[in-house]
Amino acid sequence: MDKKMNSHVEKSADRVKEYREPTLCWGKDVFVSFYAFDPSAGRLRRKRIKLNRELAKISGKRAKKEYAEGVCSRLREELSGGFNPWIDQSKNLVYSRFDDVCDQYKRYLAKQVESNSMRQESVTSYLSYLRVMTNWIAEHRKNVYYAYQFDKRLVDNFLDYVYLDKDNSVQTRNNYLSWIKVFSHYLLQKSYIESDPTAGIPSIRKKDKSKNRDVIPDGVLKSIREYLEKNNPHFLLACYLLHYLFVRPHELALLRIQDFNLHDKTLFIHWEVAKNWNDAVVTLPMHVINLMLDLDVFKSPGCYYLFSEGFRPGPSFKSEKGFRDYWTRTLRKSLGFSDRYKFYSLKDTGITNMLRANTDVLSVRDQARHSSILITDMYTPKDIKKANELLMNYKGVL
Repeated sequence: MDKKMNSHVEKSADRVKEYREPTLCWGKDVFVSFYAFDPSAGRLRRKRIKLNRELAKISGKRAKKEYAEGVCSRLREELSGGFNPWIDQSKNLVYSRFDDVCDQYKRYLAKQVESNSMRQESVTSYLSYLRVMTNWIAEHRKNVYYAYQFDKRLVDNFLDYVYLDKDNSVQTRNNYLSWIKVFSHYLLQKSYIESDPTAGIPSIRKKDKSKNRDVIPDGVLKSIREYLEKNNPHFLLACYLLHYLFVRPHELALLRIQDFNLHDKTLFIHWEVAKNWNDAVVTLPMHVINLMLDLDVFKSPGCYYLFSEGFRPGPSFKSEKGFRDYWTRTLRKSLGFSDRYKFYSLKDTGITNMLRANTDVLSVRDQARHSSILITDMYTPKDIKKANELLMNYKGVL
């Protein structure tokens, strides 16, 4: 948000607290007179509070004067504390500055990560969506000074901007809508808005519901291995862990060297980073161990992240996005393979090839940490879904 626009928004949003000091007016009618900003009118409006009825119950001029001055004094305190006679106090929060609401939302998300209630990558995505939206509001001078102005019309216009003006995919547009639903739920829960601005705004249905990635052919896998052996063996290790151990990108980013047990040839995945929030132990194939030894991984402190700067061990972790970016911007660009072969395709391909090699389904299920064999079976290639010869020749007692 540029400084000029930011100043304009702050000035407009702060006016809800603007007022002029109350004064006592004595005459036929005795009243307190003051001005306060009326959001619906967009200007200061005069407010008068008559005291005739109350003063009629009080005896003596001095007592009447003390009462009237007391009313005036209390009004000064209430106005300085944020009281506005033109706003229903039960709905006071809807006049919170939208910028302040967004800042509070960011603090809320940070606390969610701290308490392990949300994943860091989810919060990173949410903050990215929020940044794009607030920049759009600023650049297009949308009048969103108060929380209540975050309404359905604004949401609909923003989604059109994401989908039409920015020429994004249906999936991207739907992802933004999903986030706005979460954000709107937060605003409703905190009483910043009174109704859901996403109500009646549907996701756009896609004709093709299949995954936008494919299993990687053996030839492409070989070219990837040969390229990385020469140019970036540390990223090859990341590919191995995704392909053979099915360690998801988010989990890859947070692996520490101390999580590996060379004696038992296992990797321990902590529940804090696991997708299903459960501790898990998976098997380390020998060729993965050998690559780690060749790279001198275990000479680094155990507390180091396995993948840091340059995908080498270090004290700070490499973001999940960093793996995808290298795959897309360096590996794919250098080898020229299809964009249907995603970094995550290595996991799908690993499971498929393991099943194709007649590895028993239970072992694959456990290595992939699937909740049931049915999920693992989804990866079984159609060309090996045929009658089992062991069962064909089996005959029991009956």
